[in-house]
Parts: sequence; structure tokens; C-alpha cells
Amino acid sequence: MTEPTSIPLDENQIIAERRAKLARLRAAGNPFPNDFVPADRAGRLTTLHADMTREQLEAAAVKVSVSGRMVLKRVQGKASFATLQDATGRVQLWMNDEGIGADTHDAFKHWDLGDIVAAEGVLFKTMKGELSVRCSNVRLLAKALRPLPDKFHGLADQEQRYRQRYVDLIVTEGTRATFVKRSRTINAIRNFMAGNGFLEVETPMLHPIPGGAAAKPFVTHHNALDQQMFLRIAPELYLKRLIVGGFERVFEINRNFRNEGISPRHNPEFTMMEFYAAYTDYRWLMDFTEQIIRDAALAAAGTTALVYQDKPLDLGQPFDRLTIVQAIRKYVPALADAPLDDPGFLRGELRKHGVDLTDVRHRNAALGALQLALFEETAEPLLWQPTFIVDYPVEVSPLARASDTRPGITERFELFITGREIANGFSELNDAEDQAARFRAQVEAKEAGDEEAMFYDADYIRALEYGMPPTGGCGIGIDRLVMLLTDSANIRDVILFPALKRED
Repeated sequence: MTEPTSIPLDENQIIAERRAKLARLRAAGNPFPNDFVPADRAGRLTTLHADMTREQLEAAAVKVSVSGRMVLKRVQGKASFATLQDATGRVQLWMNDEGIGADTHDAFKHWDLGDIVAAEGVLFKTMKGELSVRCSNVRLLAKALRPLPDKFHGLADQEQRYRQRYVDLIVTEGTRATFVKRSRTINAIRNFMAGNGFLEVETPMLHPIPGGAAAKPFVTHHNALDQQMFLRIAPELYLKRLIVGGFERVFEINRNFRNEGISPRHNPEFTMMEFYAAYTDYRWLMDFTEQIIRDAALAAAGTTALVYQDKPLDLGQPFDRLTIVQAIRKYVPALADAPLDDPGFLRGELRKHGVDLTDVRHRNAALGALQLALFEETAEPLLWQPTFIVDYPVEVSPLARASDTRPGITERFELFITGREIANGFSELNDAEDQAARFRAQVEAKEAGDEEAMFYDADYIRALEYGMPPTGGCGIGIDRLVMLLTDSANIRDVILFPALKRED
């Protein structure tokens, strides 16, 4: 033992002391036993016995065995207390020489916060009414060499919380709750889809041709095939191949990878749920997407009336439905009566917002694309309550079915909540010749410098030539949805291990 000192130990000193303790444990036997399986969990013990009186609990003589990480410890003369934390909650231990033996008790006094501990005993309540285990046996299962963060401050550095998520989960109850809600959200969506006749499938993450979205892919090389491959930017084209094959309702909860910027709403790898249903259109998709999101909210949060970043958010109301122009006129009073069908006017407004009109995406943009660009600069961030924006122009929707009545418009929507895109869906283009022409236009855009333009996928065209029934398809951003349901401001808060720059 080190001599008492008033100077706080730094982490290196603490680790050195703990390594010395571990060396002594090794000398005495195996310090990492693997022969203990707890019969009980802290959360369930609390649920079952918290309301029992001290007398009732004493009479019941409930024997338990528990294990977890020791997060609190107090030695008081002849007795000691400890708090174990498992995945379900916390439980207090009480022990003395008589219960566990003097040697074991003395050994316990040298254990550290963070150690993994097992205990057996009988439940009782302290004089303060705290549910506890009167221990008959305690064991050290795993030695923690690094100290836990200070209990009052936790992990103060946000980047450290992301980088060392394992520590964040140990010490931050809110973080654990966030990821429990994430799991419930995904399970609710999976169950909802299965309950509506959808077949869950898995499609490739390594693509010979990236497709299904306008995005810059990650590029790799497969040695055995000696060919360039791409990490999936979207599963869309593979899922629609399955519609061609006769699976009329399919979905995939999938990881996508896009080689683009990192921001509070973007991570280079992210989770989406994409689904496709034959004999439906974008109107059916909007109704169904509303149902999915409400069901997920009820499962994760228990309500559709949420508060996000201190502002009310109502997922229970019918979602609004507006065209791009209607949204601009509604949310931007200065443009309510503006000539939004005048390309010259639109370009002037975009310049005011600092948009580079010489960029390849804007240089030859038609009316619809200019309207969309202005919407993104002005109205989009203001769409707090759930709003479907409908009727996107053909030139920015290369996989969507064109309207039968409105030239240049597709049967497409995007769902915005709290100013963020949450979902994107449309009546699928099932005309092989039209799709081939649109792919060729995308190739021309790519050759002109647009890195996010699509490749020509000859096999997908071949699949369409076999015939695809009328189909609707939609993708829902799981990470962004979980942000809403957990009141998280940053997408990194809902991804267990977000992308970070490598440590030096």
C-alpha cells in the first residue's frame, strides 16, 4: 500500500498500483475466473421486492446471486458496503467478517471501483429502507486496471465520451437509456414491418456498382476478383430486384456508407430502414410511413407528444403535405408572393444565400432544381412539425416514377421533422427504357464533375426488362429518428461508435 498523501494520484500512478494488485492476485491463483453465473439481475430484484417491508423481506429469506461492476464502496469499521451495477440497474451489498469470513472481507477492502464482483447472499432492507444483499460470499471476477471517472463530473469531454463509449456507458445513465431506446425503436420497426406482411432480407454491402442514392461512395479493391468495389450507399436497387423476383413486400434495416462530411446530422456510416411494396404508390407510402414513426415513438418513448430541444413536437397529428413552392411561400413570408417560377429570380435569391451557381449541380439546373435549392436554403430548416414535401422534379429524382399529369414532376416525397430529412420515398420507376435514359443522364452529370451522380447499372436495367409491378419504396433514417425520440442534438449521441479522427 502507498503511504497516505494529500497529493492526488495521477492516472498512471493509479494504474501502476492496480497492476501491482493484479500481480499479487496472479501469484495467488487465477484472477479472472469464469465459473460464476448470476441467477438474479438488479432491476428485477428491485421490481419484485422494493415494496416489501423490512419484516416481510426478512421473513421471506430470499437467496440471491448477483454480479456487476463495483461503482461505490464504503468500509465502516467491521462492516462494508458496495454497490454493483449490471445492465439492468444497481444493487447494494453489505458484508462483514461473520458473513463472508475475515480473510475475504480483508481482501475486499483492497478491491477497487470498477472491479467486476460477484456476490451471494440474502435480501434485506437497511434501516434507511435500501434494498441490499447480506452477503455470505463475495468474489472478484475481473480486475479493473484503469480508474473510473470522478463520480461527480463523469466524462466532461464530449469527444472522450464518443471515443471511449465503453466508459461513457459505465458512468452515464442517460447514455445507457438512449441506446436502450434505440434498440426498442429498431425492434418496434422490425415487428411493425413483419406484422404488415413485409419480408426482412439482407442485400450486399460490397457493390460492384454503387447505386440507389446520390452520394460519393467509399472505394475499395477485392483482391481475388481483382476488381474495384464500393461500400453500399443504399440497398435500393437490390431490394427492387427482389420485387422483380416476386417478393412483393421486402424491407432491410441496413448500414450505408457515404464518403461525405461529418456534422451534427451526418456520419459516414449510418443506419436506414428501406422498404418496398408492390402495388402501392407514394400516397400509400406517406400514410404508412406516418404509422411506422408513430408506432416507433410509442414503443421507445411511450407517447407521440415529444419535446425536442425544449420545443414541443407532435408526432400524433396528421403530417402536413406541401409542394416545394407551397413550403417556401408558407415558411418564408418575404417570398410569399415572389415569382418562384422565374429561373432568373431564383438564381438571384440563391446568390443572396451564398450558393455557388457555378457548381456542377447548379450550373445547368432547370426550374425544379432551382426551386429545390431555394427550398433547402430557406424553408427546410423551418419544418419543425412533421411535413411531407411532395412532387420533386425529375432531374433530381433519377429513380422515381414521373407524374402522369404534371410534366417534369415525379411522385416523390421527403419527410422533414425538426428541420431534418427523416425519410425519402417515391413511386418507383418501373419503365426500363426510361430508367436507362435517366442513368445515361446521370453518367453525363458524373463526367461533367458531379461526384454524387449515379453510375449506369446495366444489370438493374436487365432486371427491369423482366418486368417490375407498380411499386412504392421508402427509406427512413434510423439515426435521425432516434435523435428525435431521445432528445439528442447530435447524431453522434445515438451512434455507439461514431466516426472520429484517429488518435495520434
